[in-house]
This record gives sequence, structure tokens and C-alpha cells, in this order.
Amino acid sequence: MQVTETDIAGVFVLRPRPHHDERGFFTRTFDAAIAREHGIELGDEAQDSQSRSRQGVVRGLHGRGGRGEAKLVRCAHGAVLDTVVDIRPDSPTFGRRLEFRLDDTEFAHLYVPPGMLHGFQALTETADVCYRIDRPHDPSEDLAVRYDDPDLAIDWPLPVTVVSARDAQAPSWHELLVSLGRG
Repeated sequence: MQVTETDIAGVFVLRPRPHHDERGFFTRTFDAAIAREHGIELGDEAQDSQSRSRQGVVRGLHGRGGRGEAKLVRCAHGAVLDTVVDIRPDSPTFGRRLEFRLDDTEFAHLYVPPGMLHGFQALTETADVCYRIDRPHDPSEDLAVRYDDPDLAIDWPLPVTVVSARDAQAPSWHELLVSLGRG
């Protein structure tokens, strides 16, 4: 598995090395030992979750307050445009965002450290996204920013077809900055 750090400290792309043959393919989707070599710890309370989205659906931008949450994200079926925004108060890349294509061809995983907003758009007819999260979900720590916030100006590649009521009513980037004491 190849592990590459991105331009935002702590955000990594993990690329497995699948073995293809006449039956299809086999790949290791996670290796804790390799992850630990790069400082990626998901802990003993890790939870795995999966979502299925139709083309054009946007999920996010979501994060956690408190000590945040780390997650390892991959697209098991289809393709998504995945976005992270750094909201760590003391980070030199605070407010910076990166975008990644995750799909079922390259098998790349995205490690999202605590202190990030995260969201994605389904690019294919359906897209299954798998998440390994480092701790149980606590709704009282939920953070969110609108998927179409003009200050973040995320250029979703497809027309947005569906968002949840929660995401449609999420605060603006400016409102999040105020709540974090940065606005």
C-alpha cells in the first residue's frame, strides 16, 4: 500500500495495490501496521459505516467538534468527488480545502484527520462510500457548513440533485468561523 501525504498536514491518500486476474481482483483495503507507520491511528473504538448515493447527491460538509474525529474514506462502488476543509484552529492551512476523486478503479482511500469538514458528490449512477471512523458518533458534537457556501465556492462537477434537509439548512462558513471564535 502506497501512502502519500497531501498539502494539508495529516491528510493522507492510501493507494492499495490490487491483484487482477481472470476472476476479477483482490485488494487489501486496510492495513493497520502500514497506517501506524504514518501516524494514522483509528483506535479500538473504530466504527465502519457505508452510504449509497445516487448521481449528483451531495453529502456534507460535516465535521465534529470536541476532539474531532478521524476517518478513513473510500469509494467501494462508483466514483465520488471528495472534499476536505481544514478547520483546525492553529493550523497554517486553516480554511484550505482539497478535492480528491475516489473510485472503484484506483481504490484510493482518503485519511481525514480530526479537525476537518468532509463531504462528497456522487459522480456515477450510484456510489457506495465506506467510512472507518475512530470513535462512536456523538450528535452533540456535529458541525456542518452548507455544501453551496459561496465563501468555500466548491465547484461540484455535476448539478446537485439531492441534499438532506440538515445539509440544506447547515450554517454558512462565516457562521462556523464565528462559532469557532475566528469570525
